[in-house]
Amino acid sequence: MTKNISRSRGLSLRARLLALTLALLVAALLGSTGLVVDQLRRTLVRQLDDRVHSAAVVTQRLPGLEDLVGDTQVRDTVQQQSIRDMYMARLSADGRIAQVIRSTEGASPDLPRLDTAAVVERDGEPFSAPSTAGGGRWRVIALPNGPGQPAGSVVAAGSLSEVDGAMHRLTGRVLLIDVAVLGLLGVAGWFAVRAGLRPLRRIETTAAAIAAGDLSSRVPQLAAPGTELGSLAASLNTMLDRIEAGDAARADAEHSMRRFIADVSHELRTPLSGIKGFTQLYRMGGMPARSDVDAAMSRMECEAERLVELVEELLLLARLDERGAAAVQTLQLTPMDLRTLAADALRDLKALDPERTVTLTGPGGGPAGGAPVLGDEARLRQVMSNLVGNAIAHTPPGSPVRIGVGVQDGRAVFELCDQGPGMTAEQAARVFDRFYRADTARGRTPAGGAGLGLSIVDSLVTAHGGRVEVHTAPDQGATFRVLLPLHTDPSGT
Repeated sequence: MTKNISRSRGLSLRARLLALTLALLVAALLGSTGLVVDQLRRTLVRQLDDRVHSAAVVTQRLPGLEDLVGDTQVRDTVQQQSIRDMYMARLSADGRIAQVIRSTEGASPDLPRLDTAAVVERDGEPFSAPSTAGGGRWRVIALPNGPGQPAGSVVAAGSLSEVDGAMHRLTGRVLLIDVAVLGLLGVAGWFAVRAGLRPLRRIETTAAAIAAGDLSSRVPQLAAPGTELGSLAASLNTMLDRIEAGDAARADAEHSMRRFIADVSHELRTPLSGIKGFTQLYRMGGMPARSDVDAAMSRMECEAERLVELVEELLLLARLDERGAAAVQTLQLTPMDLRTLAADALRDLKALDPERTVTLTGPGGGPAGGAPVLGDEARLRQVMSNLVGNAIAHTPPGSPVRIGVGVQDGRAVFELCDQGPGMTAEQAARVFDRFYRADTARGRTPAGGAGLGLSIVDSLVTAHGGRVEVHTAPDQGATFRVLLPLHTDPSGT
């Protein structure tokens, strides 16, 4: 049993389909052939029974063979009914053969006991009886003698040899025809199955190409979308699109990770190198005066602060990335108004650069308005602080800055618009990437940060359910817009 299963599994799909089809055809042909032969045999036997019955009725009405002399009509009837292999006889009341009216050459029917009671019980129904010689069989009908005749019965029997011979010849010929038909259908089926499976071979070829690394390969549209092959091709192509997208995303993630590690290493190496240099200089006696030591310690403190700030920013981004959508659960959300933060940002800008002209307006201009939100005030202040620091670091001193706050299109808006050198579209698309600095376009100062400020802004605003937009062009300045969900007080106050 196991060997047969293993062999069937080893066959190709084409061979299994062809074998299954041929098996069904064999079963159908044999079943239909058997049914036709059986019906034909029943018809022939029924016709033989009719002839035997007619012969029995004619014999029943005859008083004896001697009465046939001079009666041509009756004689012709008997001759018509007395076909070849037809046996007729009269039986006594106890069932013994009293007179053989017509005998056959060779074998005759081996009659059962047919006394008067048995004949009446059979009621003229035909029945089969074996032959006295050989393996043939007979169809027999027994009828009681007619009126005015002595007690007894007449028997007529017809041999089934011709019917059996005709059936044997017919069965042989039909089987030969079935074999020929099966052969032709097998050849035709082989080519039909091969043509029908051609699309699957194309799918196999495509799958092999993909397995070899060609993720751009796609299964061609082999059939209508509603068919099995059409649905299979569409499903495979959808799966391949996702695999290719996932592979591309993985490659981008690996590239971003390598770039991130390189940027982190660079940002950490710079202050560490400074601290190490001052310590080596001190150990080598390069700071003989107290003032030199104080200056070196001050520089080392600045570098350490840069390290602490960088590490804190990285930890904040890591926590936001790790929590993802659940980051909002860690925020301490309370009702607040962005107008307060905008006023603080205005004061910070004037304190950092008193020469600047800083104005407070609504989004895009006009009077400033309230912008109620549900947010973490400390984190949103960090957002405003980073945007202010970005404007100070990347715009010329004394250049004007506009702060806009209010409600627009059903969202609370805070925007900071500078008149600096602006950015190109490519730079604007990457401005929120970590460690990205548009140095050539934004004029980064030596006191600039590590390029994480805008990334933190984007992550914090996203955690609040909002988004950050930048609108800029070369020599047109830059406008950073923070859009947050508007908070409505349920009490209506």
